Amino acid sequence: MDLKISEMMEMQRLLQEKYKDKWGGLSPEIGRNQLLWALIEAGEAADVIKKKGDKAIVSDPQARADFIEEIADTVMYLIDVLGCYSITPEEFCSVYQKKADRNLNRW
Repeated sequence: MDLKISEMMEMQRLLQEKYKDKWGGLSPEIGRNQLLWALIEAGEAADVIKKKGDKAIVSDPQARADFIEEIADTVMYLIDVLGCYSITPEEFCSVYQKKADRNLNRW
């Protein structure tokens, strides 16, 4: 399976819509909190590395699953941030491509 950014954004939109009363939905006012949650989840991914080690993420199925889950949580919150600020998949992908191209030619 290989998800597109637009598909991931739609999944998050549906999830946020379902829990709007509990989570507050996607709006610029919520964007800051979503970004903070993304950073917390990234920290949890780092904790897996710290506690289980780099090699375990490659060789131990449970450590790998734990790490991937935390990365998925991080990406979900980052996708929510895009939605909070009404950033379209096309806008994001265009900027991402330009940034990647610039980095490829930087050094």
